[in-house]
Amino acid sequence: MIKRNFLVTALALGLTAASGLTQAQDNAFKIGLILPMSGPFASTGKQLESAARLYVAQNGEMVAGKKVVIIVKDDNGSPEVTKRIAQELVVNDKVQVLAGFGLTPLAMATAPVATQSKTPMVVMAAATSVVTEASPFIVRTSFTVPQVVVTLADWATKNNIKRVVSLVTDYAPGIDSEKYFNQRFLANGGVVVETLRVPLRNPDFAPFLQRVKDAKPDALFTFVPAGVGVALMKQFSDRGLDKAGIRLIAEGSVTDDDIINGMGDVALGVVSTHHYSASHKSPINQKFVEAFGKANNGARPNFMAVGAYDGMRVIYEAAKATKGQGGEPLLNAMKGQIFESPRGPIYIDAQTRDVVQNIYIRKVERVNGQLWNQEFETVTDVKDIGKTR
Repeated sequence: MIKRNFLVTALALGLTAASGLTQAQDNAFKIGLILPMSGPFASTGKQLESAARLYVAQNGEMVAGKKVVIIVKDDNGSPEVTKRIAQELVVNDKVQVLAGFGLTPLAMATAPVATQSKTPMVVMAAATSVVTEASPFIVRTSFTVPQVVVTLADWATKNNIKRVVSLVTDYAPGIDSEKYFNQRFLANGGVVVETLRVPLRNPDFAPFLQRVKDAKPDALFTFVPAGVGVALMKQFSDRGLDKAGIRLIAEGSVTDDDIINGMGDVALGVVSTHHYSASHKSPINQKFVEAFGKANNGARPNFMAVGAYDGMRVIYEAAKATKGQGGEPLLNAMKGQIFESPRGPIYIDAQTRDVVQNIYIRKVERVNGQLWNQEFETVTDVKDIGKTR
C-alpha cells in the first residue's frame, strides 16, 4: 500500500511538473495523437491519423517558430491503455496537446490526466454529450450524438414515420442516441415500439433484427460505431426487413463514407443525419476530398477525418495566438474559434468548449457507380441539446 501511494504521488508530481515551463525546454510543438490503430476500430484510427498528417502537409511543419511533432500512439481501443499512454506522453514526452480519442470511453479515461497536468485535450472523434464536461481542458472538434439524432427525429415525424424500433450499440454514444432520439420522437407524437441494445464487442445483429421484423414498425432507428455498419446492413437484408417494408433511418455513423460502398444496394434510400458527408458541395470540401484521396491511395475521408483535420486547425491557430505557449493560454486560444471547415461553417463554443455546426439530412444514392450520402436538407448552427437542457 505504501509503495502504491508513493507511485500515485510520483505520478501526480510528474503530471504537474510536465505543464508550463518544462514544455518549453525544446523547440518542438508536440501533439500526442492517441488512436485505435489496431483492433476492431483500426479504421477509425487510420482516418484520424491520415487527416491530421494531411493538415500538417498542407500547412507546414512549423507553427509559432516551433517544429510540429506528432507522436502517434496505439491504444487498441482500451481505456486503460489510453490513460497510461496519455500519462507517458505528458510526463515523458512533454506534449503540449493530447488529441485523437476514437471512442467515448477512451476520452473519458484520459480526462483526469488532462485536468491534472493542465494539458489541452482535443477530442476529434468521441461524440457522447458529456465528454467535454469530464475536464475543463477538453475541446471537441467532432460532433455530439444529440446534435445528430434530434435532427433525425424531427425529420422522421414530418415524413410519415409514426412507429419505430430503436436499436443501438450498448455503450455511451449508443445510449445517448437512444435517449435523445426517443425523447424527441415521443415529444413529436411518435411511438417507440421497443428499444434494443447490442453489445459493443463482436455484435450479432440477427436475433435483434428478427425482433424488429416481428414488431412491424414503420422504421428502424439505429446507431452503430463507424465501421460496423456493413455487418448491420447485410443482416438487415438477410433477415428481409427491407422487403417487409421497414425503413431504416440512422445516425450517420451507420452509413460511414469510408465503408458505404461495401454495403451494396440494401443501403440505397437509407436516410441519415450527420455533420459531414464526403459529397458535401463546397470548394473547400472538394479540395479536402481530392487531397485526402491522393495522399491515401484513393480513400474517401469520413466524419472522423474531418474531425481530425479541423482539430489540427484549432491547434495550429491556438499555437500561433500564444506563440507556442501551452497550458491554459493554449486552451483559451482554442475557445471561440470560428472558421469554414470542409463540413461547412463551425465554431467552438467558448463556454461549453463544444462544436456548433450544421447538421445535414442525407439519403444514400448511387452516383457515377458509387454510393454516396447525398445531402438534401440542412439545419444550421446546431448546438448540443445535451448542454441546453
